[in-house]
Amino acid sequence: MIKIILNGCNGKMGQVISRIAAEDGGAAIAAGFDVADNMPNDYPVFTSPDDFDGEADVIIDFSHPSAFEGILEYAKKRGLPIVLATTGLSLEQKEEMRKASKQIPLFFSANMSLGINLLISLAKKATALLEGNFDIEIEERHHNQKIDAPSGTALAIADAISDTLTSPAEYVYDRHSVRRKRKKQEIGIHAIRGGTIVGDHTVIFAGNDEVIELKHSAASKEVFAVGAVKAAKFLVGQNAGMYDMEDLIQ
Repeated sequence: MIKIILNGCNGKMGQVISRIAAEDGGAAIAAGFDVADNMPNDYPVFTSPDDFDGEADVIIDFSHPSAFEGILEYAKKRGLPIVLATTGLSLEQKEEMRKASKQIPLFFSANMSLGINLLISLAKKATALLEGNFDIEIEERHHNQKIDAPSGTALAIADAISDTLTSPAEYVYDRHSVRRKRKKQEIGIHAIRGGTIVGDHTVIFAGNDEVIELKHSAASKEVFAVGAVKAAKFLVGQNAGMYDMEDLIQ
């Protein structure tokens, strides 16, 4: 049984992960970290990571970019593997993540859903086949409480497509301010916020007289929680380094 530290335990995702872990015979939450200790939990909750020095095997971080540096330093100090599932990280924070992976096992994915990662794989295959003849656009839709836009998943899809293209793509986020025809190497990325949409991502390949769409819809946050717990169980016992969903799937 692996013991998990859950950073952001009182957030919406944190509570879903708590339930999934409780139902998993191979994992349990040893402690939770959160800026607000205002919810009942079946495990102790600390407002500062440094207040907990109990036994743990791995950390899952589903919090906020502002908490990134603190939880990463805690993981390095204790030599604990960490699953980073927080979105909206800056380029500087991602660089710090890569540096930390030289010391500890670190799992990072912009989206913890196995289905989304299959979508990315299919999008790369489609790009390799359709490049030059199809324009590529990405649309993402999320609930009205989501802060970052576009989503980390949309950017991960765009990055995977760009890496597949023979020349790097130009990302375009705001077409109304660009008064020109669409360039061939553009990838348009569009964010929609409304209601309680958990997360929808669509990749559009628009060619002459035909359109191909790849779409993934999440009906609940549970798909991300299941992926995060699977990632935590996978990471325990790994050597220092960067890991992602492709490693887990394989």
